Amino acid sequence: MKKTIALLLTLILSLGCAALAEESAETAAPASETADPAAPSSHILVAYFSRVGNTDFPEDVDASSSASVIVTEDGGIVGNLGFMAEEIASQTGGDLFLIQTVETYPASYDETLDVASDEQAGNARPELAVGVENLGQYDTVFLGFPNWWGGLPMAVYTFLEENDLSGKTVIPFTSSGGGSFARAQSTLAELLPGATLLEGLHVEDSNVVESAAAIQAWLDGLALE
Repeated sequence: MKKTIALLLTLILSLGCAALAEESAETAAPASETADPAAPSSHILVAYFSRVGNTDFPEDVDASSSASVIVTEDGGIVGNLGFMAEEIASQTGGDLFLIQTVETYPASYDETLDVASDEQAGNARPELAVGVENLGQYDTVFLGFPNWWGGLPMAVYTFLEENDLSGKTVIPFTSSGGGSFARAQSTLAELLPGATLLEGLHVEDSNVVESAAAIQAWLDGLALE
């Protein structure tokens, strides 16, 4: 009799555990729907260099007194390259990254050009304030920069030398008063022998604030996945 009771108790406990396991399985989220905190947020990086973010502008700065600066509706400012970068990130779902130097540039556009000329003449490599986290998660890099004296700002040289973009697709974009990419495209081809360099986009400074459609058409033509 005691053995029979013990067997019945064992059977009841087994059935109870099985029911609990089944209930847990039904209420648990499928593995495919569980967020992985280590998963990359995007495979696209939109890295750019801009005066805004690298210059200590006075509070009363305006677009008419400082070239390449856009005053937003809320009174803030954004650079031409920052405006384009944000639009590209919005349309592609990419992650934004500002190439930021330790030393800031003058608020005066003409003085900034003088500094840029000196940097270019001295083949300088301005020190960068921050680096890209988890660069390996990106397979496509949009690279934005202004046309300074017909070429890349020297801070972009620093960025490219500190970040190995081999095996990635690199897509440049720029704005200027009319010089397009000048020699920047050929310079990028020399600096990025291990990357795939696609056709870039140039937008005239005066057209940047209305460039969303042009950027969309360009992105559509790239046929990125």
